[in-house]
Parts: sequence; structure tokens; C-alpha cells
Amino acid sequence: MKSPTHPDQLRDGDLIAAADIGSNSFHLVVARYTHGDLRVIDRLRESVQLAAGLRKDGSLTPERREIAFKCLSQFGQRLASLDPSHVRAVATNAIRQLSHPQAFLLPAETALGHPIEVVSGREEARLIYQGVVHGLPSSNKKRLVVDIGGGSTEFIIGRGHEALERESLQVGCIASTLRFFEDGKITQRRWNQAKSEIAVELQQFGANFRGRGWSEAVGSSGTMKAIGAIVQANGWSEQGITAASLVRLREALLAAGNSNQLNLPGLSSDRVSVIAGGVAILDAVFSTFGLQQMNVCETAMREGLLYEMLGRAQHIDSRNASISALAERNGVDEAQATRVADTAMRLFSGASKGWNLDAQALEMLGWCAHTHEIGLAIAHSQHQAHGAYIMAQSDLAGFSRQEQQQLAAILRSHRRKPDAGGLSSLPPRMQPTTQRLTSLLRLAVLLHRARSEEAIPEFRVHAEENVLTLELPARWLESHPLTRVDLEQERDYQKQIGIKLVVSKSAPQASAA
Repeated sequence: MKSPTHPDQLRDGDLIAAADIGSNSFHLVVARYTHGDLRVIDRLRESVQLAAGLRKDGSLTPERREIAFKCLSQFGQRLASLDPSHVRAVATNAIRQLSHPQAFLLPAETALGHPIEVVSGREEARLIYQGVVHGLPSSNKKRLVVDIGGGSTEFIIGRGHEALERESLQVGCIASTLRFFEDGKITQRRWNQAKSEIAVELQQFGANFRGRGWSEAVGSSGTMKAIGAIVQANGWSEQGITAASLVRLREALLAAGNSNQLNLPGLSSDRVSVIAGGVAILDAVFSTFGLQQMNVCETAMREGLLYEMLGRAQHIDSRNASISALAERNGVDEAQATRVADTAMRLFSGASKGWNLDAQALEMLGWCAHTHEIGLAIAHSQHQAHGAYIMAQSDLAGFSRQEQQQLAAILRSHRRKPDAGGLSSLPPRMQPTTQRLTSLLRLAVLLHRARSEEAIPEFRVHAEENVLTLELPARWLESHPLTRVDLEQERDYQKQIGIKLVVSKSAPQASAA
């Protein structure tokens, strides 16, 4: 599998691609960067219905696994010629629900040829909004965006390019169809039960959303486009989805009585088995939010991923803002964080070539350095553990679940006895880099234990395989006995994360005659 690098820049004509590994469908979109914008040149889609293979114990049926891997192999062939740094693959609710996601992700990544990120529901919502807003005319008015997926439904209120509110519910077209219409029968009693139970879940944030208000409601992704196609093909709505057209569609489903009997103009064959659950969700959404009209957008999360990649290449990265906000919320000592970060960067500079650390790893180390003391907001004792918990559980825009786990693992082991088990629990592709970044951050924190403005002297670093050599001036070490003792103890700690630390003394330079 190819190792990703940071897309420092995009040149005119470069191709970038986004894979959306959804609970119902898998999508791949390829775009060309030209004249500062993106032009889509290829799309692939497969109805995998991954959520239909989820068992109650959190495992996935062999049939769905094979369908998924076959699809990802096809995507991988299309991506084979692209720069790995220009590809991003994201998985959503169905993978979030797996009891052992790595059992699926490892062969899935092999089939695709690229890492697969798992994003939280709220991060999925943010990416959906980014995709939608780029597919609509520019407006400063607030919009309500609803995206009904196979396993979850995302709700966003945004203005311009900013998502103001984000929520994700565990209701999707496949999940709701299996829950309320599993045998295909569609009755008034079942419909009422579905609408009622979904509406109860919507009440968790319904009042807050209604208080925010919006000028336009927009639906995105496959279920919304399918419903829009049906109501327009049947002449029930001239544009988008109206409350009246939704009533007509519901009546048509009830009249059919069974999904096997559905024969509606505009309804594609791959949507027949899951349309009832999707329409029931939208029926509850219209009632809860008092909607009369919803326009349908052609763009969704996959386009959001493309524009997120474009932003990162142009050094507009939402992750930087998330880290700054996290540090500020938890009262981090900015001066100390900056000192540690500066020294960590110097250590990285010396070790990066020997350890094959890329620009992405440099960013990761910087984020850790600026947040390594967030746990002090809870208590000094074991603050590394508190900080790791805060990092893992916070809602951080721009980060995948694996990235937050990686950051948390480094914070958990940045001082005292490292948590080797936490490092080994990460996906295998992340472990070597995480191990090495942890080593560098530990040394940076150790060298600034005094929290003083005193500059760290010039030092040399050499890294090769799992050996890190740090050379410090002999005179400086002699005048800093506490640091000398800390470094001696640090050798034992570094062994626990698989690093052999060698500390040597550099002799004073001879003065000129």
C-alpha cells in the first residue's frame, strides 16, 4: 500500500480523487486542478449496501465484505496512476458500527491501495456541508442541509462556507428499512411507528435547530436525489421535494403495500429495497422542522473531500483551527507550548531523513506539541492520560478518528512511563511514525522541564532504524544535572516504545589561535 504524503501544493493539471465509502453506496470522484479550481473528470459508483450486512454483534457478513473489496479493487485500479498525496478515502457510519473495524479496514486498504479514514458523524456532516455549499450558488443566508445515508442521517445549519450546527443520527435508509419494514411490508401502522420513533430522535436537537432558523432547506446524496427524481417523474413536484409531493409518495408506498410491488416512475432498481426507510425519515424531518420545500443538491461529501484537499494544499487547513481552539479551551500555557514545539521541530529536522518522516508527520508533531498539556485543565497528576482522553473524545473538525487516536496515543505517552499498549492498538500503518513522533516529543518536553526562557543549545540528532542519537554540548550537560539524570532515565522509557536512545556529549570547539 502506498504511503500518503502531504500535498504541499497542487500544480495546474494535477489530478486529485476522493473515495466515499458509505453505508449504502461507494463513490469515487476524480477531478483535475485547473486555474485554481477543480473540474470533475470521472465518477464511479457501486451500490454495495454495506449496512445491510451489519450483524447485531458488530460483525459484517462475508457476502458484503466480498462485494466491498471487489468494488474497492476497481477503485484502486482507477487510482493507481495518481499521486498518493492526492487521494483521500473516507468511511462513514457502517464502519463506525463495526465491533472490530481493523478486521475490515486492513484488507479494504490493501484492495484500494490507499489508507481509509473513519470519520465521526459530526465530521461527516461538516464534509457534507462543504460539498453542498460548493455545489450551490453563493449566498450569505442560512441553509439547513439534510443528508440521508444508508446508516445515518446528517443535519447541518450553515452560512456561507461555515457549518454553524452539526448533528448525526443513527437513522439511515437501510437501517430504517431493516428496522421498520424488514420483510418488505409497508403498512400504515408500521409507517406511523417509524415516523414517530424517528421524530423522537429528532427532538434531541430539533428545538435548537429551529431556534437557529434557515432560509433554505437542501437535501443531498442518493436518497434525496432518488426521492426528488420520483416526485418529479410522477408530476408531483416541479422543483425539489415539496411537503405535498412527499405525501403523494407516502400514499403510493402504502398503496403498493410491499417494496416488491413498487413500480414507480423515477425509482431505480437499486433503490427499491431501501426507499421506504428513506422516505419515512424524510417524512419525519419535514414534520419535525415544519418544512414545505426542500431543494436537492447534486454534490455531497465526496465533493467536500475534494475541496478539503484543495484547501490543505493551499495551506487552509481546518485542523489547525481545531488544535488552536482545543488549546485555548483548556488554558494551555502558550509560551511553554511554543518552546516545546520549536525544540520538537529542531529534533524532527535532524531525525526526519533517517526515520523517513514526511510533512504530514511534522504537522502531527506540531499539533501534539501545542496540546501536550491540555490535561492540566483537569489535574497535574497523570495529566498525560487526561490529555489523551480529551484529545480522543473532542469534536475536532478536519480530523479522522484514526488521526485523533494517533494524537491521543502520543499525548498519553509524552511523559513518565509510556503507554506501549496504546501505541500498538493503532492501525499498523500508523505505528512506526507514532512511535518515532512520541520519542521526539518526549525529548522536547524533557529539555524544557524547567519552563524557562533559557535557550536550548545547539545539538545534533541522528536517526537510523530504531536508534536515535542526541548529541548535546558537554559543558551544558554538566551545568544541567537534572536534565542529565532525566536523560539517563529516559533511555529506559524509550526502550518501552521500541527506541534505543543514545545521548552523547560534544566537546567544546577549540578557540581560534
